[in-house]
Amino acid sequence: MTRFVLVAGAWLGAWAWEEVAAELRAAGDEAHPLTLSGLAEKRGVPAGLETHVRDVVEEVGRLGPRDVVLVGHSYSGIPVGLAAERIGDRLRRVVFVDANVPVAGQSFLSGWPSEPVREAIATHDGFWPPLAADDFAGQGLTEEQVRRIVDGATPHPGATLTDAAAPRRSPAELPATYVKCLLDGDEPMPAVAELLGSDRWELVETDTGHWPMFSRPRALARILREAAAVR
Repeated sequence: MTRFVLVAGAWLGAWAWEEVAAELRAAGDEAHPLTLSGLAEKRGVPAGLETHVRDVVEEVGRLGPRDVVLVGHSYSGIPVGLAAERIGDRLRRVVFVDANVPVAGQSFLSGWPSEPVREAIATHDGFWPPLAADDFAGQGLTEEQVRRIVDGATPHPGATLTDAAAPRRSPAELPATYVKCLLDGDEPMPAVAELLGSDRWELVETDTGHWPMFSRPRALARILREAAAVR
């Protein structure tokens, strides 16, 4: 039995993992979806990047002494990656699902044309407003799946996106699996490509879009279980 802690990306909460969690539990594993501060049912809680790192570390502590597989999707790859190095031998593996990774001195908004996001944060009281339905085109989602995401999304605390990461060691030292969703681009981002040169990292590709917990929950659960078995 594997214990998974599941953390979704921007705008989303624990609810986004409902189908994946059900698949993992049906296979006999533990699944613990986590809502980060400031989102979903925790909306209104002040949050920066360090807050989200602590959210993950505290959840692992709450679960007791057994090891865990941390799963970070999209934005959450940064706080999950930072948390992974802090939990020591409690970590079995970290899985980055089409995710950003922590890079020293860089934030989620570093390294890509993010000025429109910065402007949106500035004009929406410090929050990044959720995407509209049209923004999910080409990501392998049904209309119903898009509606679920849009209806459940909440504004994302902007400070978590602009705070710079400060990893204590290179993420290349972590036992890691990177899941690349091919409908969101054929190649991992440069920071990920560099880490994939480590013999502790593996790459798994899946033919779906950036939100596989909605578009391919069963396939994603299988990928997570297979990643957990890598030694």
